[in-house]
Amino acid sequence: MRRCVFLDRDGVLNRAIVRGGLPYPPANPSEFELLPRAAEACVALKSAGFLLVVVTNQPDVARGTQTRQAVESINAALAAQIPVDSIRVCYHDGKDGCACRKPLPGLLLEAAREFEIDLARSYMVGDRWKDVEAGTRAGCTTVFLDCHYAEKQPESPDHRADSLAEAAEWILSHKT
Repeated sequence: MRRCVFLDRDGVLNRAIVRGGLPYPPANPSEFELLPRAAEACVALKSAGFLLVVVTNQPDVARGTQTRQAVESINAALAAQIPVDSIRVCYHDGKDGCACRKPLPGLLLEAAREFEIDLARSYMVGDRWKDVEAGTRAGCTTVFLDCHYAEKQPESPDHRADSLAEAAEWILSHKT
């Protein structure tokens, strides 16, 4: 079984657009901006033998305020700069009742089946309570990147960090 670091996209790998204290995804590839040291952190995690799987909610597609093509273009720009093994996207809105929308663990469980991932030896890194909850429900160790959004905070992440680079350092020092 393989080890994995599951990564949320917006706010973890690339800059989230913050309005009114809440994070939003970039609207198009021209708004996409990789966060400082994110690529280096991912390279270090890959070098240590971790799979890297991006798991992201993109409900604006279901809401009609974002196109699937724009999301896929942003994901392609991300994959061109970071050595990810897979990008998993939930395009549903909360009212759709799917199993893949975080805080449910569907995206993580699907990747675990496909890549033979040992969830108990894996990590979920996210900047919102839903990311931490999805990781907890999947059985992963969780790392919360505190971006000080004006929203609910996670109840009990295993670790808190200020950046993906800091999270990667912690993961690499605690890997099993």
